[in-house]
Amino acid sequence: MGCFVALLALISPRLALIVLALFTDLLRNAFDGDWFLPVLGFFILPWTTLAWSVVAGLSEDVTPFGILMVIFFFLVDLYSYGKSQAVRSARSG
Repeated sequence: MGCFVALLALISPRLALIVLALFTDLLRNAFDGDWFLPVLGFFILPWTTLAWSVVAGLSEDVTPFGILMVIFFFLVDLYSYGKSQAVRSARSG
């Protein structure tokens, strides 16, 4: 299941989040059963939400490497927003 979700994440992190929510308890474990933050993360920061789900959902304690992984994917989310804005600007002007 893990390899399948990793391949889905390469295609779309949102698709991987849907599969995790439907077939595993990672999202429930990572967010303590709350539904608002995963849904918000699905729309705003999908890579960060996926990383936090894996880091916090697999173990009870979050390691420094896990925090670095979440920070890295937060920067990936920011980069994707910046890059899409640059492409839009280039098309319009």
